[in-house]
Amino acid sequence: MAKKPEQPEQAPGHDHWLVRPENIRKMWIWSSVVLGLTVIAEFFTGSAGHFGGPDQWFGFPAIFGFLSCCAMVFGAKVLGMILKRKDDYYDL
Repeated sequence: MAKKPEQPEQAPGHDHWLVRPENIRKMWIWSSVVLGLTVIAEFFTGSAGHFGGPDQWFGFPAIFGFLSCCAMVFGAKVLGMILKRKDDYYDL
């Protein structure tokens, strides 16, 4: 059986900047601000819908994008459950 390569040891407190709790909170705040600004920008752009239905509602692109993202995440979870193999699948 092949031996797994060892991971280099990291000094305590030297986590990657994306996994530090204070940075995760900052990313949530900045993401919320940017998303809020994109919805507010719709006041000034005056976009018209192409199909004459819900695409003319205020905030439709943001709502549609959010629901599409949720559907993709849910679909990936379901697909992962269907395609998942046991941990010892490749062991002899």
